[in-house]
Amino acid sequence: MIVRRPFGRIFIPVSMLVLGTVLGSCAAINLETAATAQPSADCVDDSPPCVEARGAALKRMLADPKRSWIREPANAHSYAAGVRLFAFRSRKRELSCDELAHGKREADGAPAALSGPYSGGLSPAQKSRGTMLAAEVSKELGTEIRRRGCRVRA
Repeated sequence: MIVRRPFGRIFIPVSMLVLGTVLGSCAAINLETAATAQPSADCVDDSPPCVEARGAALKRMLADPKRSWIREPANAHSYAAGVRLFAFRSRKRELSCDELAHGKREADGAPAALSGPYSGGLSPAQKSRGTMLAAEVSKELGTEIRRRGCRVRA
């Protein structure tokens, strides 16, 4: 007489073991990625983690000796957060004339980006603050360009 074990008696524990292993490895990957990811400059709310992320992103930008962040593309959320604009403002004395002109063009274009179709999720107050900061930074960068006598198209 052949004794057959029910299919579920073996299949269910094995499938649970495989599922647990897969989920555990995915969680480990996500934790590793989260731990090594660079701080985000796009966080716009005033929660403590967001404020901390913006501060870390600003420190990272200011510590970059090559200033590679200047040529990175920006979006409406990064203008609303203000990190890039603060970085331009903080480094204006050290920037080259071309970098100043790039920063001024970016600050001048920020209000259009903040009111454009890709500014979803931003409140009117966030858009307004970003626009005001962009105007201040544009004015300061323009003053620096004139003070140095830069021959660039701003």
